[in-house]
Amino acid sequence: MSQEKYDVIVVGGGVMGSSTAYHLIRSEPSLRVAVIERDPSYTRASTTLSMANIRIQFSLKENILISKYAMEVLDRFEEEMAVDDERPEIAYRREGNLFLVEDKDRAAAEAALELQRQVGGQIEWWSPREIESHYPLYRTQGLAGGTFGPRDGHLDAYAVLMAYKAKARHLGAEFITGEVTELISGQGRVSGVGLASGDRLAAGTVVNCAGAWAAEVARTAGLELPIQPVRRQVFALDTAVKPEGPLPLTITPSGLYFRTEVGGLILVGKSLDQDPVGFDFSWDRQIFEEILWPELAEFVPAFDRLRIKRGWAGLYAQNTLDGNAVLGEWPEMKGLYLANGFSGHGLQQGPAVGRYLSELILGKPLSLDLSVFSPQRILEGRPLSEIGLV
Repeated sequence: MSQEKYDVIVVGGGVMGSSTAYHLIRSEPSLRVAVIERDPSYTRASTTLSMANIRIQFSLKENILISKYAMEVLDRFEEEMAVDDERPEIAYRREGNLFLVEDKDRAAAEAALELQRQVGGQIEWWSPREIESHYPLYRTQGLAGGTFGPRDGHLDAYAVLMAYKAKARHLGAEFITGEVTELISGQGRVSGVGLASGDRLAAGTVVNCAGAWAAEVARTAGLELPIQPVRRQVFALDTAVKPEGPLPLTITPSGLYFRTEVGGLILVGKSLDQDPVGFDFSWDRQIFEEILWPELAEFVPAFDRLRIKRGWAGLYAQNTLDGNAVLGEWPEMKGLYLANGFSGHGLQQGPAVGRYLSELILGKPLSLDLSVFSPQRILEGRPLSEIGLV
């Protein structure tokens, strides 16, 4: 039975875990860091199954600053993540995010826009006429307007993940294929992990980056997190009428969202109340045909004729308390850090969160104070206020 000793063990090698490992070992090259990943193919990772969206349009200041930092990182990402002169290609496309706003929501949208601008976000208010002038296929009847982020966009999520992983390994992090079945703890502190293989790995610091599996991992140490895996579906459409150019990620007041994809396709999804909780990766075209398609065709009548080319499902690690991240050391267990509950925003928050966790663990000055997301609010049942989460 192996009893390897590490300084830090990261549970989960998705974008959050790989970013955390990279930032740790970049700051302290002598650290012995292990990342435990149950699925090294990442076929069920939320990172790779997402819509890969990057946006600054949040209504909580810290979320805005997290995305602002991500955009700065992504601008230089390919150069900084190069390994032996091999640069990743992340296909970062700044095609925008457009949030459509009804009259009843206008005041809240304008308040969020003002906050975004105060911290340096380049967000614009568009009237219905301006929306249709930019995107003639759209029909804006009943809308007050929309907020448009021209620097928002999307990228190749798999390429970003692989770049973080490759760079972390190059710097010395060890990636181990295995399933963590136990957080080993005693006397109020964590001391390592147990694997399904029977191996036990020791470390004074363990970081839970297990995504949709976060609550299961935490439960092995007696912690109850308000995080559950929720299935979200994406449908790829071949429309009879093609837009003249790329469409931004467009979010309607009902929560329906869509954007163009390479190859002339349209990607569409929506978070639904009836989305099942559990590790369900099946996709159901009937959901699109009966619920999403009528909404899509109402806003874009030209999309009344189309074919579903494919679909897939991924998991939100849904924080049922407030839909926001849980970041930092668990107050009742020394050495156990959480990066959980991102509720669909993990990819774009990976750069800032990885840096933040590394600074917390290493006792470094904080580049960006994210203590608002502290796990203490879970124990106190104190939700954060945030509008416009999709």
